[in-house]
Amino acid sequence: MADFLTDVQTLRDKARDDIMSGPVTSSYGTDVGKVIELLNVALATELICVLRYRQHHFTASGLDSEPVAAEFLEHSNEEQDHADQLADRIVQLGGDPLFDPSALAGRAHSEYVTATDLSEMVRENLVAERVAIASYTEMINWIGSADPTTRRVLETILAKEEEHADDMLTFLEPQH
Repeated sequence: MADFLTDVQTLRDKARDDIMSGPVTSSYGTDVGKVIELLNVALATELICVLRYRQHHFTASGLDSEPVAAEFLEHSNEEQDHADQLADRIVQLGGDPLFDPSALAGRAHSEYVTATDLSEMVRENLVAERVAIASYTEMINWIGSADPTTRRVLETILAKEEEHADDMLTFLEPQH
């Protein structure tokens, strides 16, 4: 057996110890409480984005509003999917996902900003996506290799946030 691998009997014994910790074993590489806290910040950020995109979807108006409003709705749905993934991971780690509406805005990295015109809506959503990209990148770097499952969840969400930012930027670029 390779020098870096734990022998099978030790793995089996450790799996039986503290069995009620579920997927968090003695080999978990970081502070699970801090990871849950970090994931709850990400959850709040996603929920604020869901609400902002929804509000923009329903209030978008003007000649070119239909495709942009449709994109807002698509992004809102994808942000909800991100929130669900984060809540699932929080529960897997033994935590409670925090959905209390009175605390969401204070915990979220992004802001809930309404806007009066389509261009302003797109700009506010692009700003929020850039904030999400920066915060997910920092979270991923902090986790490093300590929690590969959480890292993969965050990396998947980050890729979609980058796509959202690109979509918003496309709406702001001059048409040729």
